[in-house]
Amino acid sequence: MTFKKAEEIRDAAKICSAEKMLVETDSPFLAPVPHRGVSNQPAYLVAVGACLAQVRNVSIDEIASQTTSNALIAFAGLGA
Repeated sequence: MTFKKAEEIRDAAKICSAEKMLVETDSPFLAPVPHRGVSNQPAYLVAVGACLAQVRNVSIDEIASQTTSNALIAFAGLGA
């Protein structure tokens, strides 16, 4: 999503239901912009979330809250 040529992915992110969104980094490969050229790591998830917030025209806090809730439901079976 952060790569210059990832327009189709950003377009999909604009229409994805907020209740279905998760964020990931492809760690240890394909570090997101602005970390290209170094080994990827989970801490770079923040860059992906910031890009998603920009694409959806919402705050980073909103993306963080929504994707955290979605992850808890998806991976731990916990509701918000």
